[in-house]
Amino acid sequence: MTLALILSALAMTVIVGVRYLIVSGLFAWGTRARHPGLYRGLDRQMRREIGWSLASAAIYGVPAGLVAWGWQNRGWTRIYADLHAWPLWYWPLSVLLYLLAHDTWFYWTHRWMHRPKPFRMAHAVHHASRPPTAWAAMAFHPIEALTGAFVIPVLVFLIPIHIGALAVVLSVMTVMGVTNHMGWELFPRALWAGPLGGWLITASHHQRHHEQYGCNFGLYFRIWDRICGTDKGLGDFARAHARARDRT
Repeated sequence: MTLALILSALAMTVIVGVRYLIVSGLFAWGTRARHPGLYRGLDRQMRREIGWSLASAAIYGVPAGLVAWGWQNRGWTRIYADLHAWPLWYWPLSVLLYLLAHDTWFYWTHRWMHRPKPFRMAHAVHHASRPPTAWAAMAFHPIEALTGAFVIPVLVFLIPIHIGALAVVLSVMTVMGVTNHMGWELFPRALWAGPLGGWLITASHHQRHHEQYGCNFGLYFRIWDRICGTDKGLGDFARAHARARDRT
């Protein structure tokens, strides 16, 4: 049992790390192709981001490995493979429930991370990326990585979800984490600047967080920022990259 659990944790660590390298690498390549020079002068920063992110992948892999082992060997989780085990309408609802729960946890832990002591101790590692790049999505101090590593693993013990729906949740988590940091908007203006964008977080919204720190704490949705008065609108990519060029 112990060996199988260790192997599961190692396998998930590799999967999380490779997933990060592939997705962040693709979006970093896309940034260089679409916006040449956007990351000019940030090579040292990006190497640092990759190092912290791979360390975070090791931390994320442990609870993920426990979940994978528990699901396959013990039936501990509420992950199900039979599409008809729950009504079909529950499939998209479960995705939304997971994203809302994750967003809630992230908002409040992220806001706590901006208190002076936790910020100095841990969250400053992430904000050392000025401006962040596509490699910064998992560039966390181990303490911060721990606060995020157990969210989805805990949820699979509480809320039923189809294995395919869980894959969607993990894909959204990965893509949003990368695109929100890459320094330009992947999505059309009609989305992020329109009515729907008033409730969804994209790179423009998260850019303001990296500019001012004390606002825009959400991950997927702007709901908690709006409720708590911490939503300060959209950021300015051009200004952030101009400052980075000035420093170099």
